[in-house]
Amino acid sequence: MPSENADAALSQQPSHPPAGPGAAGQGPSGPHPADSHGLIQVRGARANNLRNVSVDLPKRRLTVFTGVSGSGKSSLVFGTVAAESQRLINETYSAFLQGFMASQSRPDVDALHNLSAAIVVDQERMGANSRSTVGTATDAYAMLRIVFSRLGTPNLPSAGAFSFNVPEGMCPECEGMGQVSDIDVDQLVDRKKSLNEGAIIVPGSPVDSWPWQITVNSGFFDPDKKVQDYSEQEWADLLHMPPTKVKVGRNNFTYEGLAARMQRTVLVKDRESMQAHVRAFVDRAVVFADCPECGGSRLTRAALASKVDGVNIAECSAMQISDLAKFVGGLAAPEVAPLLTNLRELLDSLVEIGLGYLSLDRPAGTLSGGEAQRVKMVRHLGSPLTDVTYIFDEPTTGLHPHDIRRMNDLLLRLRDKGNTVLVVEHKPEVIRIADHVVDLGPGAGTAGGELCYSGDVAGLATSGTLTGRHLAHKAGLKARVRRPTGVLSITGANQHNLKDVGVDLPTGVLTVVTGVAGSGKSSLIHGNLPGREGVVVADQSPIRGSRRSNPATYTGLLTPIRNAFAKANGVKAALFSANSEGACGTCGGIGLVYTDLGVMAQVSSVCETCGGKRFTAEVLAYTLNGRNIHEVLGMSVAEAHDFFADDGAVGGAAGKQARALLGRLGDVGLGYLRLGQPLNTLSGGERQRLKLAIHMAEKAATYVLDEPTTGLHLADVDQLLALLDRLVDAGNTVVVIEHHQAVMAHADWLVDLGPGGGHDGGRIVFEGTPRELVASGTTLTARHLREYVER
Repeated sequence: MPSENADAALSQQPSHPPAGPGAAGQGPSGPHPADSHGLIQVRGARANNLRNVSVDLPKRRLTVFTGVSGSGKSSLVFGTVAAESQRLINETYSAFLQGFMASQSRPDVDALHNLSAAIVVDQERMGANSRSTVGTATDAYAMLRIVFSRLGTPNLPSAGAFSFNVPEGMCPECEGMGQVSDIDVDQLVDRKKSLNEGAIIVPGSPVDSWPWQITVNSGFFDPDKKVQDYSEQEWADLLHMPPTKVKVGRNNFTYEGLAARMQRTVLVKDRESMQAHVRAFVDRAVVFADCPECGGSRLTRAALASKVDGVNIAECSAMQISDLAKFVGGLAAPEVAPLLTNLRELLDSLVEIGLGYLSLDRPAGTLSGGEAQRVKMVRHLGSPLTDVTYIFDEPTTGLHPHDIRRMNDLLLRLRDKGNTVLVVEHKPEVIRIADHVVDLGPGAGTAGGELCYSGDVAGLATSGTLTGRHLAHKAGLKARVRRPTGVLSITGANQHNLKDVGVDLPTGVLTVVTGVAGSGKSSLIHGNLPGREGVVVADQSPIRGSRRSNPATYTGLLTPIRNAFAKANGVKAALFSANSEGACGTCGGIGLVYTDLGVMAQVSSVCETCGGKRFTAEVLAYTLNGRNIHEVLGMSVAEAHDFFADDGAVGGAAGKQARALLGRLGDVGLGYLRLGQPLNTLSGGERQRLKLAIHMAEKAATYVLDEPTTGLHLADVDQLLALLDRLVDAGNTVVVIEHHQAVMAHADWLVDLGPGGGHDGGRIVFEGTPRELVASGTTLTARHLREYVER
C-alpha cells in the first residue's frame, strides 16, 4: 500500500482516548493523568508478514480485525498484542513457576504501550481426556455435587461421593469411565490362517516382525497350525496369557497374549491421541458398551440413590442444559442459596450463548472448536475482572445467523463491563457492531501485512478496501439449479438428538445442510456418510505431526521438489530433506536450538550453524533455476506455482508433478501459505482446505465438507463457490454443512434441520431448492436467508 494511504489510515484513528463507560470526568484541575492511557499503541509490528504496522486500538471498546486469510490479522492480534501481554505477565512469576510455562520470546515490534492483561479465548479443542466433560470444564458439575451433598436424600455429606474422578464416588466396575470395552478377537487374528501364514492381523505385528517372532518362538504354539484348530488352552494363551518370560535362543523375552497386550498398551490411551491407523484399528476391534454396574453414569450405587426432588445427579447431568437450568431454578434451599444462584447464572449463560442443547455429561473432547470457544467464554461473563483485554478468534464459527446475534450481545456485554474486546472476524454481522475496525491487507502472505484502514464501520464501507467493497456482499439465488443424477439415502438416523431421520441426498449436485447450532447437522452427515464407498470427508480436525511438519511434507509436495533438485544436481534426493541426510548437524534440521536452563523456561534460538535454514552448507549450494532448497520452501504456494513452469523447464517431470499439486492448493484458496510453514500455525479452515486439496487428486464421487467458509474473507467466498461448482461439474456430489447465507443461496438443494437445538431439533424441517425456501419457508433459516437475498 502506498505510504500516503498508510498515513491516511493512521489519520483516521482516534487522537485522544475515548471516555469509556464510567470513565472519570474532568476535575477542578482538568483530567486526571491516569485517564490518559485510553489507547493500546502498536508501533512497528513485524511479526510474520507484518510490514512495520503502527496502529492505535481504543481501550474499553470493541475492535474487529478484518482482511483476507493470511493478511496478518492473527500476527497483529495474537502474535504481537496478546503475545507481549502474556509474556510480560509471565515474567512477574518466580523462576520456578516459569520453568513450567511455555517459553515466549518478545514479538518483533518497535514498541507497545498501554497494554492490559490479555485473555485469549480461542478455538483450540478442550482436550480429549474422556474424564473431562462440559460440567467439569465449566465447574457446573462441581457446584451440582455440593448441592447434592447438602440436599440429597439419603444424604451423602461429602461432595466427593458424587465425583466420578475420585475413588470415593467412581463406579468400581468401570473406574468412573461409564463404559467397559470388549475386543472383537476376529479383528486380532484370522482364524483360517496359521501364524506363519499371517494369522495375527494386529497393526505392527506382520510376519517376521519382532512381536510375531516372540509369539512364534515362545514355544506355546505350532506356527504351521491353523488358529481355528487350536485347543482351548492354546486359544487362551494366544489371547489372554499375562506377561510371561520366555527364552528364545540365548535371549530372554516377555510373551503376552494379544488381547492382554491390547488392553495394556492401546486401550488405556485416549482415542484422539492415537495415530490414525491405530485409531482406525481400535474403532474396528473394540466394542464399547455402557457399564452394567452403573448404567453408564460413572458413579457408585450410593451416589445414584441420593436424590433431590426425585432426581439423582446423573440424571441432572444428562439433562439438556436448558432443562437443567429450569430444574435448578425451581429449587428453594436457604442453606445453599448463594451456590444455587451462581449455578443458575452459569447455566443461564450457557443457554444464552447458544449452548443450551448440550448436557453437562457431554465429553469435552467431542465439542467443536466453536463450541469449545463459547464454553470458555462463559467462564468470563460472570468474572468480576474488568479493564482486561479479551481476544477472540472468529467467535461465530459454527453459528447459524440466528445465533450470531446472541454472540454479538455477549461481546458487547464484555465491552460494557469496561473491557477491551479484540475480535478477528469475517462475518459482516459482527463487523457492523464494532466501535473500531482495523483492516489489514491488501492481499495475503507477502502481498499483505499492511494497514489498509483503521476507523469506524461507516468509514470502512467507503474506504475502497477489499473488505469495504465486500461489506454488503451477497450471492444471488441461482436462475437454474442442477438436476440430480440419483440419491444417497439415509434411513433411521438416531445418532444423538436425531429422531429416526430419513433423507435422500441428491447426487450430482451441490447440497447444503443447515440449521441452528445443535440441530443435528453433523450427526446426520458425519454419522451416516463416512465409510461409504467413494465418500471423501475433509473436516477441520487437527492435523497430526511434529514441529517439523509443514504443507510441503503433509501434501507429499516435498517428494517431487526433492526429486527435481536431485536430478538437476546429480545427487541423492535424501540430501534435500531436513529430516534426513541434508539436515544441519547442529540443530538436526529444525532450524532452532533449544536450551534447557534448569528451573528457567526452555529457550529457543536460531541455529548459528545454518542460520535457521535447516540444511547443511553443502546442500544449500545446490540450486534449481537459481534457487536453493531453503529459498523454495520459503516461497508461497502461488510463488512456487509460478516457479515450476508449465512446460517442465524447471524440474522436468518432477517439476510438473509439483506444479499440479501446487495448482490444487491454489484452487482451494491457499495460495498465500508458505511451503515450509509449520502445520500447527494453520487455522481450522486452512486445515480443511489443505485436506481437500489432497483429496482432489483422488477419484471420489462424494465430497463432504464441514463449514468450508471458516476463516474465509468475504471476497474469498466467491472463490470457494467457484471451487464447489468445479467439483460438481466434474461429475462429483458435494455435501456441505454450512451456515453462510452465500453458500445456502448458491446451493442446488437445501436440507434444513431443527426447528431448534438439542431435543428441540433432530428433525428435517425443510427439503428443497433455496428459491423454494425463500418463497415459502417458515424456519429460522428461511427467515435469515430471505433477509440476506432481499437486502
